[in-house]
Amino acid sequence: MTIAPNSLAARDIAYNVHPFTNFRVHEQQGPLVITKGRGVFVEDDDGKEYIEGMAGLWCTSLGFSNKRLVEAARRQMDHLPYMHQFAHRSTEPVIELAEKLIGIAPEPLKKAFFVNSGSEAIDTAIKLIWYYNNGRGKPEKKRIIARRRAYHGITLAAGHLTGLPYARAGFDLPMSDRFFHVTTPSHYRDGLPGESEADFTDRLAREIETLILALGPDTVAAFFAEPVQGAGGVIVPPQAYFHKIQPILKKYDVLMVADEVICGFGRTGNMFGSNTFDIAPDLMTVAKQLSSAYLPIAGVLMRDEFYEVLAEQTQKLGMLGMGYTYGGHPVSAAVALETLKIYEEEGTIDQVRAKAPRFQERLAQLNGHPLVGEARGVGLIGAIEIVADKATKAQYPAAAKAAAAVAANCLPHGLILRPLPGDVVGICPPLIITDSEIDLLFDRLAQALDDTLPAMQQAA
Repeated sequence: MTIAPNSLAARDIAYNVHPFTNFRVHEQQGPLVITKGRGVFVEDDDGKEYIEGMAGLWCTSLGFSNKRLVEAARRQMDHLPYMHQFAHRSTEPVIELAEKLIGIAPEPLKKAFFVNSGSEAIDTAIKLIWYYNNGRGKPEKKRIIARRRAYHGITLAAGHLTGLPYARAGFDLPMSDRFFHVTTPSHYRDGLPGESEADFTDRLAREIETLILALGPDTVAAFFAEPVQGAGGVIVPPQAYFHKIQPILKKYDVLMVADEVICGFGRTGNMFGSNTFDIAPDLMTVAKQLSSAYLPIAGVLMRDEFYEVLAEQTQKLGMLGMGYTYGGHPVSAAVALETLKIYEEEGTIDQVRAKAPRFQERLAQLNGHPLVGEARGVGLIGAIEIVADKATKAQYPAAAKAAAAVAANCLPHGLILRPLPGDVVGICPPLIITDSEIDLLFDRLAQALDDTLPAMQQAA
């Protein structure tokens, strides 16, 4: 039975998708030029100060101008500014970083492969999975399942996994019958009328099993999932979601790939989102907060059993034809290693757990605002979904650019947030944010919502 790649749901296509290049509603306005930063604050070229409420792009976990990270880069640059990882070469920072990562990763993961970005990590994982199944003598087992509204990157392969229209429109994606998408685990937006969260979770698990059976289990290689879907709208799954899904994946020999690019390194209140949602991944991608975004670095972590097949296949073929000029760059690795040391020495995860209740309390209070249909989050990540009608969950016309308008109205109040697909405003401050800064962030967001309300009432 041949099934063509599924199209995105009509509702997903209808979601208001806004440009991610800046927060201005009007395209003729110029960029917001940031010139400096310290702690959770940044400053523009006019000297105006803002709370960076998105930690850059979900990534600057230790805030701006952390002297330990700057010094780590300087030391390594002075000692060994570059060396590649080809032909059995390595460097001390890369070796130490790999050992440190494996020591804190979920228990099944024992090997690390370093790359430069989250998108590149996803592309690498896809290629290695196909290589792995060729090595197992299962050349037909190549199809991959992701979720609608997932964000796994925008490179060619990762763009196929990303379940957001803007990543596909105009780019001739999809191009094959290897990538499929299932329902987003958003009970608020995708639950049926009267459907409980438990029934919703059961339905989504059945959907995945039904798709695997329809495609043919011998053709399905992997299921990719963010523990919390970040750029797709900060979708926090029901707690039982991954418990229901993982036995199905094991039953049909489908790899579980956890995309921890946003959730990893403390964001959800544990070292990894996989810890928060009890995911036992076969592979895991990491980036962003791995180096607090001070330098580009990412990685793919994998089980020993997976690695051993790669090694055997490489023996047959003579070499593993995978690698990147800057993969495992020693300066990036040194900064990432220092970042992990800071998390450990300064008790960053404990600090997130201590501050998360205040963050989530202030977030939940926004449910009472006329524009907010749902405020959701976990740890120090959250979002508000803007609606025109709370009862029906109806959204504003796309031309109203509701989420973009809220983000734009944050700027005069000294706050940077990000509009996301589905008329969602994301909130993801540096992990070092204090309780008083949390209050300041949400006070400013509440003011921006109030400023946006009159225009939205006219647009309804």
